[in-house]
Amino acid sequence: MPEELELTILMPCLNEAETLAVCIRKAQAGLAKAGVRGEVLIADNGSTDGSIEIAEGLGARVERVREKGYGNALRGGIHAARGKWILMGDSDDSYDFSDVSGFVVKLREGHELVMGCRLPVGGGTIAPGAMPWKNRWIGNPSLSFLGRLFFKTPIHDFHCGMRAFSRDGYRKMDLQTTGMEFASEMVMKSQLKGLRMAEVPVTLHPDGRSRPPHLKPWRDGWRHLRFMLIYSPKWLFFVPGLVTFAVGLIGMALTLFGPLSLGGITLDVGTMVIASLAMLVGNQLLAQSFYAKVFAVGEGLLPNDPHFARLFRRWNLETGLVIGAVLTLTGFGILAWAVGIWGSVRFGTLDTGSNLRRLIPGATLTGLGLQTIFSSFHLSVLGLKTLGRQPPSTDGGHNGAGR
Repeated sequence: MPEELELTILMPCLNEAETLAVCIRKAQAGLAKAGVRGEVLIADNGSTDGSIEIAEGLGARVERVREKGYGNALRGGIHAARGKWILMGDSDDSYDFSDVSGFVVKLREGHELVMGCRLPVGGGTIAPGAMPWKNRWIGNPSLSFLGRLFFKTPIHDFHCGMRAFSRDGYRKMDLQTTGMEFASEMVMKSQLKGLRMAEVPVTLHPDGRSRPPHLKPWRDGWRHLRFMLIYSPKWLFFVPGLVTFAVGLIGMALTLFGPLSLGGITLDVGTMVIASLAMLVGNQLLAQSFYAKVFAVGEGLLPNDPHFARLFRRWNLETGLVIGAVLTLTGFGILAWAVGIWGSVRFGTLDTGSNLRRLIPGATLTGLGLQTIFSSFHLSVLGLKTLGRQPPSTDGGHNGAGR
């Protein structure tokens, strides 16, 4: 078996003949400058332009990866790497592999993921012409901000292509994606799994190729955003649901006993209808957040969260049934009251606004009650697996992120 090396510099490659040679030479110089035993590994994803011959001619090792996709190429390369640490970066000469010492220092300190940072906030630099304006000023800052918000990660540049990690850390990440989402998943899972992370400043240079890059900014940006939302039921469902329900509850309370004038605006039963809709939609979103969280924990997509586990055990089927029954019966009672008043005039004409002020809250409470009853059954079905997963005794201050 080949001797384990310290560092593998890994580059995914798909027809990069224009820039591959300079990247390999820089990587070889970077290994010598950092004073590490290492290798340059090219994960080729089906090149037909002579890239493989160029790499082998310069002494780089080539791993041929048949499964298409950015994530698949990296997966294949990581599996074939001989280094205990792996530093990955694109083979388009946009990153300078001749200076990897900052990454090596952090890895030797015990960090399991070391991200490059191209942004000034992390000491990095984006050279003129290196990044399209929509990526530099919209896409990357927005996605990085959302990543930090959703997952409480210290990483400022969520999508920097130059990053290093230990093989043990990579195994802990348990990455699942095979496309462009691979880069986002690596940072998200590192935070969720409690890995030690650090950043080092890097410079992004203009792409050295004459052809357009494989990246499609709007499509790939949406894929990253969608993936982050799917892994964060808190921000996808819980926060919007809580805000929507609270707005509806306030609107209902303000108009419950009569019209309310605010300046030149009068809030009346029409407002109550919208408030009712907001409360029902908000309640459903809150239920969806619990469904998603219970399912994700049960399937091992998210780590156990002791706080959520305690809440889940308190909110059992019987608790939900009691609360749902109380809400439903209260709603039925108000509806019966409204029907009784209607009956007092022999089911003739009533003051529409007055009776709607009873019908709308009654219907809303009935709907909330029925949602609660059936949501409790749904959670119980999902929880058959989750209840068997014991939460860890401590969360190390990490496991609550993004959930």
